[in-house]
Amino acid sequence: MRAIQLHQFGAAELLQVEQLEPLQAGVGQVVIEMVAAGVNPIDWKTRQGGGAAPFQGEPPLILGWECSVTLADIGTGVTGYSVGDRVCGLLNFPAPGRCYAEQVLASAESLALVPKAVDLVAAGGLPLAGLTAWQALFDAANLHAGQRVLILAAAGGVGHLAVQLAKWKGAEVIGSASQANHPFLRQLGCDQVVDYRSQDVADCVSDVDVLLDCLGGEAGIAALACLKSGGVSVTLPSVTATQVTEAAEARGCRASSLRVLPNGQQLTQLLALMAEGSLRLQVDRVLPMAEVAEAHRYSETGRAQGKIILTP
Repeated sequence: MRAIQLHQFGAAELLQVEQLEPLQAGVGQVVIEMVAAGVNPIDWKTRQGGGAAPFQGEPPLILGWECSVTLADIGTGVTGYSVGDRVCGLLNFPAPGRCYAEQVLASAESLALVPKAVDLVAAGGLPLAGLTAWQALFDAANLHAGQRVLILAAAGGVGHLAVQLAKWKGAEVIGSASQANHPFLRQLGCDQVVDYRSQDVADCVSDVDVLLDCLGGEAGIAALACLKSGGVSVTLPSVTATQVTEAAEARGCRASSLRVLPNGQQLTQLLALMAEGSLRLQVDRVLPMAEVAEAHRYSETGRAQGKIILTP
């Protein structure tokens, strides 16, 4: 089977298509035939030696943590699945997920069946971003109906799903994004959109109950001024997490950082929302696996509207 291997940390051009031995399922595991793999900022950050690199072990590595697949082989002890089932999952994060490959070995608990109404390629971009948005809003921030939430980088992979989930929950949603993404965010349900390039978010927004910070750093710290006293800040970028949470706590806000965890039950809920039309995953572009370097370079620009997806 073909896989994208990385023999040393560095530039996107170091990602190489190589032939590897096919996989066999062990106890409690399944072998899945990749249909689509999502590309996320954590992928290229890890490729460069940051991100989840400390959890990967020594190269060569196979990057990627989310995928949609069909089941090819089922190990002993696995129930509820059959060969040929359509599934997707967030695999083993932050340890190696190895989703940039035609075959992937997965724990059955991390997977969820994809309803027939959900496009299988789109489902490949849902697990990491969708679970991050769900766990940030509902587990970390305990968002509920009637609250006001500000989402930084609202048009990105996590952000655009968080907008929809917050609206589904009954919250008032404010998003920050470039001007070109404002119509898109209003279609998703944003009640207010702020152009972060021409406006200071803190000058336009106040008294929010929840801040979902998908940017981190100085932008995340500046947006803390939008929170009401006792509000909740959830920051996602790990490299500035300590800096942002300390600044939030200094303002009297409850603060946390988030590392997404695989969760098959939550993923099943997200897929059900997609099937009923309450949640849609915006696919910016689909590229063949051989163009993984281009996918990484595009993700690094920060201009993707929604998700970037690789297919075999």
